[in-house]
Amino acid sequence: MMPVRHQVLLRLLLACALPLLAAPGHAAAQFALEKVVELSRHGIRPPTEGNREAIEAATQRPWTQWTTRDGELTGHGYAAVVNKGRDEGARYRQLGLLTAGCPANGEIYVRASPLQRTRATAQALVDGAFPGCGVVIHHVSGDADPLFQTDKFAATQPDPARQLAEVKKKAGDLAQRRQALAPAIQLLKNAVCVADKPCPVFDLPWQVEQSKSGKTSISGLSVMANMVETLRLGWSENLPLSQLAWGHITRASQITALLPLLTENYDLSNDVFYTAQKRGSLNAMLEGVQEGAAPNVRWLLLVAHDTNIAMVRTLMDFSWQLPGYSRGNIPPGSSLVLERWRDTHSGKRYLRVYFQAQSLDDLRRLQTPDNQHPMLRQEWRQAGCQTTNVGTLCPYQAALTALGKHIDRQSAPAVEMVLP
Repeated sequence: MMPVRHQVLLRLLLACALPLLAAPGHAAAQFALEKVVELSRHGIRPPTEGNREAIEAATQRPWTQWTTRDGELTGHGYAAVVNKGRDEGARYRQLGLLTAGCPANGEIYVRASPLQRTRATAQALVDGAFPGCGVVIHHVSGDADPLFQTDKFAATQPDPARQLAEVKKKAGDLAQRRQALAPAIQLLKNAVCVADKPCPVFDLPWQVEQSKSGKTSISGLSVMANMVETLRLGWSENLPLSQLAWGHITRASQITALLPLLTENYDLSNDVFYTAQKRGSLNAMLEGVQEGAAPNVRWLLLVAHDTNIAMVRTLMDFSWQLPGYSRGNIPPGSSLVLERWRDTHSGKRYLRVYFQAQSLDDLRRLQTPDNQHPMLRQEWRQAGCQTTNVGTLCPYQAALTALGKHIDRQSAPAVEMVLP
């Protein structure tokens, strides 16, 4: 028989060890993931036709021709999104949201903007999460989509006079804004202009302009932002350095230094509060995360554009700063995610809200997210939210109320979420 002294020591050791052994299982079981609504940006693309025309006119030189048509998802972009989809599928299976193999009825519904780059991105996401399963990608026919292409509908058209006034009010002193960004402007000029030749867009003052359709833009800034976005996409695409700003961009940090110009353009376009109220699709996301919503699935995957994400986050009053990116940047393949969780002990529900993206270099080298190269994430929070082992969980109803308080429900046309 074991001596009494040894029995006492053994009991003490077990008493100390049991809580440690039980902790992971207990923590994992406390919260159950019930529903995900994800709004993703499309993956890597060349400049759109309109953007190419504008940046080539501004710099008076042709920019790199990519292997795919302007504005369409590239093969590299497809592969990067497959990596992300594979990671998300594995995570959601581990958390019990999805079953193994191909999705059962009620597990996932995918709706994309009708453009090629968004439909192809949606396909890449499900090819990663559910390879070989033939998950259907839903989208409207034509280009008039009340969820994503909202500029096609009268109800979502901003009043031109008010739109102009709101942009001017937010812009304030444009000369001061331009001066604050002088270092980034000079870096961009050095990268894209021919030395000792005129490049007039870099010397003109910024001004608010409005087209006949009522759309506003900042002359000078908008074309610079298009240049920066094209360079960022080219870096992410792994274009040869000789084809990236004619060999003047060789490090991700140089892209990072230019991105504030893109943030400035967001601030004065899709992040204008009045524009977001008229055209943002936040209401569909908040309705989608609720119990009994149509489609009644565990993972509602929406694939659209950075402009859609920008307007939604403006209504949410949610911004982020991810490593290697400027404030509020929306990289290719990034996504804004709502997760509904339930406390299995108390039955209380919670909402987790976060933005996620891969780093510039991870996109360039097609790095699959893993423990050494995790998705970059920043979470939304307000008073009452708690930090848990599954993320920042916010009381469900309070979070829905806070996130939805700026929605203008009179603007949005009727959205039929479930498409054939």
